[in-house]
Amino acid sequence: MLEISDVAKQSGIPASTLRYYEERGLIRSAGRRGLRRLFEPDVLERLGLISLGRAAGFTLEEIAAMMSEEGPRIERAALVSKADELDEKIRQMTIMRDGLRHAAKCRAPSHMECPSFRRILRAAMTGKISVKDRPMGLSGRKS
Repeated sequence: MLEISDVAKQSGIPASTLRYYEERGLIRSAGRRGLRRLFEPDVLERLGLISLGRAAGFTLEEIAAMMSEEGPRIERAALVSKADELDEKIRQMTIMRDGLRHAAKCRAPSHMECPSFRRILRAAMTGKISVKDRPMGLSGRKS
């Protein structure tokens, strides 16, 4: 059995997050030693799956739906869908990266006079480039 402090140290996940994951049903403690929660060693693997899911962009709700007592039950269609979302984010980020590099080297007197910068600006205004999956308006605030 591992105390919550050991799990936190080995996983790199703060104890407060471990308690939150337990409240959400993502992990389960096996009991207590005094006031300290105890976990089975396999909680580390489960935490690895949660971290991998979060890194891929899955929500905690989506991750919880993929977890069972027997282990993960991941629908392949969900993986394909998330991979497609990541492809779109990569496309958008590539446009932004290239635009920033261009703007840094552009010889136009003003970025507003640069045709490449204007194309990027139009893409952002029309929602073809978005932040956190939502287009940004001209004010820079999420619409």
